[in-house]
Amino acid sequence: MGKYRCTVCNYVYDEEGEGKKFAELPNEWVCPVCGVPKTAFVLLTEESEEPEKGDRTVSEVFVDQIAEWGVKYVFGVPGTSTLGVVDAIRKNGKIKYIQVRHEQVAAFMASAYGKLTGHVAAVLGVSGPGATNLATGLYDASLDHAPVLALTGMVARQLIGPGSLQEIDQYSFFEPICVYNKVLMSEDQTTMLATLAVKHALLDRGVSHVGIPNDVQKLPYDAPIQPLEGRMPNLAFGADDKLVEQAVDVINRSERPVIVAGFGARGQGTKLLQLAEKICAPIVTTFRAKGVIDESHLLCAGSHGGMGSTASAELVRKADLLVVIGSSFSEMTKLPQKRIVQIDINMKMIAKTYPVEVGLVGNSAILIPKLTAKVQRKQNQAYLNEVVQLKQRWLEQLQREADPKAKPIRPPYIMKVLNEKVASDAIIALDVGENCWWFGRNFQMKKTQKMVMSGQLASMGFGLPGAMAAALAYPNRQIVCISGDGGFTMVMGDFLTALKYQLPVKVFVLNNKQLGMIMQEQKVEGYPSTQTDLYDFSFAGFAEQSGGLGIKVTEPSQLEAAVEKALAANRATIVDIDTDPRRFL
Repeated sequence: MGKYRCTVCNYVYDEEGEGKKFAELPNEWVCPVCGVPKTAFVLLTEESEEPEKGDRTVSEVFVDQIAEWGVKYVFGVPGTSTLGVVDAIRKNGKIKYIQVRHEQVAAFMASAYGKLTGHVAAVLGVSGPGATNLATGLYDASLDHAPVLALTGMVARQLIGPGSLQEIDQYSFFEPICVYNKVLMSEDQTTMLATLAVKHALLDRGVSHVGIPNDVQKLPYDAPIQPLEGRMPNLAFGADDKLVEQAVDVINRSERPVIVAGFGARGQGTKLLQLAEKICAPIVTTFRAKGVIDESHLLCAGSHGGMGSTASAELVRKADLLVVIGSSFSEMTKLPQKRIVQIDINMKMIAKTYPVEVGLVGNSAILIPKLTAKVQRKQNQAYLNEVVQLKQRWLEQLQREADPKAKPIRPPYIMKVLNEKVASDAIIALDVGENCWWFGRNFQMKKTQKMVMSGQLASMGFGLPGAMAAALAYPNRQIVCISGDGGFTMVMGDFLTALKYQLPVKVFVLNNKQLGMIMQEQKVEGYPSTQTDLYDFSFAGFAEQSGGLGIKVTEPSQLEAAVEKALAANRATIVDIDTDPRRFL
């Protein structure tokens, strides 16, 4: 009885252990690990039973290199074509591998991590279905300009093209998603492709992909790791002073300016307020920028758009100038054509939708203080009084909507209770659906809170992965996920991932047993409601059976205590809230 080794992946077929002679296997038999044909196997002698190897491999050098450049987490599902990379992660002491139950969740987690921190996390998928399962989460990162490193295994080099198990044209598949897309075909490319992939993800604010053929992962290779220092540019840049002066002149001549803060203004709340106070202007935000300043602040008029406030809509409608900072002008934000001074780090975003008076290309952290230093101080008490009155009317409307006695429980009341109970520095991961609509209207973000969501792609299923990524990025802060039953069901299997890694996320499921947003859209467009009913399921029971904490809420009087209990828990929790699918009926 002999042993035969695959020359591609080093899998050993042991006749004694397998119980059948290798020569008797049919000609169409292939390696169970990498899928190469029988002819790729060689007979092992006693002297050659172990393939010759160097001290290190391509996979180990690649993983060490991305770790050196700041990658701390790799999310994925291990498989045949990624075994070399998975083992390299095991050996590396700086990177942690987070095993998920579905690759879509891995990609959502990496996208959320990029949005929350500005740093790169990686996803790892096997060739074929693992790669295609990453697509939704990677498109989310791409459209929201979140830095992500996608790594995929590939079939062995000699099988690229002729066809093999789980082989697809991965390069072409990833090309429309990525800002950087390469296949590592030679040992000598290892450190160069690893560093360029991270660099492009950060600087181009998008997805970098590197495919690594199975045989290349295992090749003996060693090379010095390249340090980050001296290899990244400084992003603290701003427009020419002459353009800044032009913007200042336009602002000085305005009487009813409104500042529109988008996601690109995140982290600049204090600077925004200094500018707003000096030019006597209210601040409205896009939905994704909720929380860029404390929404209780006198000058914050809330979000603008379909999920925004009546105060912001009125102020923008009457404005004679919009100072737009870091906004994509999406159709959901519904900004009208006005005189505009625009700031954006991406020159392609300047005047994307409407012509602008002045477009300033650069980092908002640099340009906002430049404007603030040069603009004239305005005194317009009548305008400020109008802002306060409009905002007060809006808050009174929200208070009327939050009926604490209505049953089924009204979503505005749920948001009111969460707003009162959630920690002032919590990280809130938001799923897409009708829950999103209620959060946008009724939840008042605090400056020290962060919110992460699927923005431009608006993909259901983002909430739970976003919360788990937040728990990794901010282990000492309260992590809250707000989801509908439709969105949560898409990814609920990965609640087990939260339990496995002891991520104490608190999931609040607005369970209306409907695809509520779709039902409303059917109604608005004159269609009868159809195919929106969802099978009733006990999410609290699922949490308990899984080893987490499950809380069911059916009565309005139970809600406050349930929220307090969930937020005080030290383990992953699901609060399953029976919710009214109707809006204002």
